[in-house]
Amino acid sequence: MKLKGKVAVVTGASRGIGKAIALKLAEEGAKVVVNYNSSEEEAQKVVNAILEIGGEGIAVKGNIADYNQSQQLIEKTLEEFQRVDILVNNAGITRDNLLLRMSEEDFDQVIDVNLKGYFNCTKAVIRPMLKNKKGKIINITSVIGITGNTGQSNYAAAKAGVIGFTKSLAKELGGKGINVNAVAPGFIQTDMTDKLPEEIKRKIGENIPLKTFGKPEDVAKLVVFLASSDSDYITGQIIGVDGGLAL
Repeated sequence: MKLKGKVAVVTGASRGIGKAIALKLAEEGAKVVVNYNSSEEEAQKVVNAILEIGGEGIAVKGNIADYNQSQQLIEKTLEEFQRVDILVNNAGITRDNLLLRMSEEDFDQVIDVNLKGYFNCTKAVIRPMLKNKKGKIINITSVIGITGNTGQSNYAAAKAGVIGFTKSLAKELGGKGINVNAVAPGFIQTDMTDKLPEEIKRKIGENIPLKTFGKPEDVAKLVVFLASSDSDYITGQIIGVDGGLAL
């Protein structure tokens, strides 16, 4: 097990990519804190799945867009497991619309969760990691933060911000034993993409060199690599899991 004895916090882990990451980390021996905001039942299902494979995990409610709740998420982790070795900033929302029709509220909400939420959780976790003189921070950005996308100016801005945030933190924390990297998924088979009309999914698939959507597990496997000692000499990188879409 690559992560035996490690403690990981995964934000937005009640479903989709976050769920797959939490389960894969647990399979590799990590104790996992499953963060959620509203889906308590789904989060507990993830914890139960972790327990069923002999792992350790707890569900912790918290809106990462709120600074105090983010602090409390890490405090609860420390109370339960006494350390934090891995932070996976994954929680995110979409409020898609053309800019002419996009409300200020929809822009602000996406920035608050998808970008400021990463700041909130990372700021809370840095001191415990500095105390241990080691840590892995993995930010889930998106191919949209690289390419942009019609109707997603708020989401693209937030995810592009995560890329700059990742590179800056890698420079700040590299000398402290903390690695900071980002994963940029493309179109992944989740509840969100399942809602797309079949014709839209077909057209998207035509633009992907590998001609298929990815699976949440494809992202989770990379996160495990970045969370493990296998990636100790990798920091400040933005790694795509997009089937070649951003080429």
